[in-house]
Amino acid sequence: MRIVIAEDNVLLAEGLALLLGTCGHEVVDRVADADSFVRAVAQHQPDVCVVDVRLPPSFRDEGIRAALRARRQRPGLPVLVLSQYVEETYAGELFADGAGSVGYLLKDRVGRVEEFLDALHRVAAGGTVMDPEVVKQLLVRRHNPIATLTQREREVLALMAQGYGNAEIAGRLVVTERAVHKHVGNIFAKLDLPPTDPGHRRVLAVIAYLNA
Repeated sequence: MRIVIAEDNVLLAEGLALLLGTCGHEVVDRVADADSFVRAVAQHQPDVCVVDVRLPPSFRDEGIRAALRARRQRPGLPVLVLSQYVEETYAGELFADGAGSVGYLLKDRVGRVEEFLDALHRVAAGGTVMDPEVVKQLLVRRHNPIATLTQREREVLALMAQGYGNAEIAGRLVVTERAVHKHVGNIFAKLDLPPTDPGHRRVLAVIAYLNA
C-alpha cells in the first residue's frame, strides 16, 4: 500500500515509516502539519493515511480537521487516526458521515504491531476500526442508550466497533454466527437504527451513544 503519514513527533514518524516499509508498504510522504498533509494527499493519492489527532500549531484537533478536509476533497479516503488519549468529540466527528474507511486508535496500539497493521488493512479495505480501549471507556461513561444492552450485546458491540464481521465475532466469543446475527439485530433495534439504513450501521451503533 502507498501511505502518507502526518505526525509531528519525529521518533514516532520514523518508527511508523520503518515498520510499514519493513512490512512491504511504501510511505510516499511524511509530513508534520495539517496543510502539508492535505497537499500530500492531493499530490500522491495514497491508498491509506495515518494521521495524528493533534498537529501544529495549536496541537488541538488539526489532524482531525485535516483528515475531514482531505476526505471532502477525496470522498472515501482511508484514514487511520492516532490519538494519545480517548477524545470522544474527535472520535465522533471522524465517524459521523458513516462512509467507512476510517479508524481511531490510541497510540499505544502501534506498539502491538499485528493489531496496528490489521487495523490499517481494514481501514484501507473500506472498513471501520475503533480502538477497544476507546469503546471500553465510552461504555463506562455513557448510560443511555447503552444501558439497554445486555452484557453479551455490549461485547458484540465492542467487537463490531473494532471492525470485526459476524463470523469473526462468533469465533472470538465462541458462539454461533446465528447468535451473533441475532445480537447485532437487537443492538440496531435498541439503538433505533432502522434496517433500511444504507450500510455502516455497525459504526452508527457506536455513534449512537457518542451523540446520546
